Amino acid sequence: MRTQTLKWALGALAIFLAAAANAAGPEEQIKDTLDRVLAVTATFNSQQDFVDAKPKLREIILPRFDFAEMARRSLGDYWSGLHGKEQEFVSAFVDFAERSYTNALGTYRGEKMIYERETINDDYAEVATGVVGSSGEKTPIVYRLHLVGTEWKVYDVVIDDVSLVANFRSQFSRILKTASLDDLIQKLRTKNA
Repeated sequence: MRTQTLKWALGALAIFLAAAANAAGPEEQIKDTLDRVLAVTATFNSQQDFVDAKPKLREIILPRFDFAEMARRSLGDYWSGLHGKEQEFVSAFVDFAERSYTNALGTYRGEKMIYERETINDDYAEVATGVVGSSGEKTPIVYRLHLVGTEWKVYDVVIDDVSLVANFRSQFSRILKTASLDDLIQKLRTKNA
């Protein structure tokens, strides 16, 4: 009987520890992702190192971002006009956003990340961070996330008070005043390629 009770207790502890590991808050999940990204960027000694590291960076970054949600928000009211091309748009958007984000990482030169605050409101959160350069200037970066299962996924990044989603929405809106959604998808596929 004692053996069975001990097995039950150990089983319950394992379930609790697994649940606790999956229940990490948004700041903890962002920090884990950024720490892993910075560990890779710290190895860059040349542009070729950055090029070689892109697949590893992709592997770290993609699971933390909800690019489908980011794409939907970036397209705004035009989303309803996709009429079955949602996946095609999301795919093109993911490629575009990934290239933009990883190319920005190529400029990393050992800046320090600081974590300032975490705000949670139901299934939405913001994690305020900053990047401190060698001269001490700080660039504020706020990650906006929403809960998807047990993971906090980024759906917007606000850099120095400029929302990437709002910036993309503005760009896409300008393009769509004179071009079609198919044209926009093509531009996303070729921009910064």
